[in-house]
Amino acid sequence: MAVPGGEQPNPSPNADAAQPTPNSTVDATKYVGTPAVGTSKAAASAGLSSAGPSNTEIDKRRRRLVWVGVTAFLTAWFLAFFRFFLPRTLFEPNSVFKIGYPSEFALGVDTKFQQKYRIWVDRTPDRVFVIYARCTHLGCTPDWKPSENKFKCPCHGSGYDSEGINFEGPAPRPMDRANVQLAPDGQIIVDTSRLYQWPKGQPSHFNDPGAFLTGV
Repeated sequence: MAVPGGEQPNPSPNADAAQPTPNSTVDATKYVGTPAVGTSKAAASAGLSSAGPSNTEIDKRRRRLVWVGVTAFLTAWFLAFFRFFLPRTLFEPNSVFKIGYPSEFALGVDTKFQQKYRIWVDRTPDRVFVIYARCTHLGCTPDWKPSENKFKCPCHGSGYDSEGINFEGPAPRPMDRANVQLAPDGQIIVDTSRLYQWPKGQPSHFNDPGAFLTGV
């Protein structure tokens, strides 16, 4: 633009700066920012590995340990699942057994079969019988107190005399007696599946055939 006097206006010192240069253009398709570690040349130049985790011996052991744990868990779960469908059978000791010859038992209470068969062998001057060692209150096993000549239940204090007759505590009746008989070889056979009782307020079955042995 011409000015009076023929002088040309000086160009603005920032005119060149306002004009974009070819080198100042930015390629919009290029990523601007910090590259992801392990995925660029920058990571490699920085000394970082671009590969995955190393397959060391420790890693192998860890994987084996994990698989062992998973296998053990699945095996235990399968066995528990399989056991659920199996019938549940209770194995109980034989209720019929021999305890020896009558001459082997002295007068009084013999407790040597208490742990194995839960019985006491009782011999009086006129008979031999077997007491089933179960308190008639709640089913605990009483203890024989030879110094006191009585059975004493440790659960609730029921007391029985040497023949199993209750006389103290909450027991409602005497202890039961098991069926006894002589085998052909002369030994005593006991059958705890056949018990003789003396219900409270009712006649006793302790004199029934099979509740005792005489003349032995």
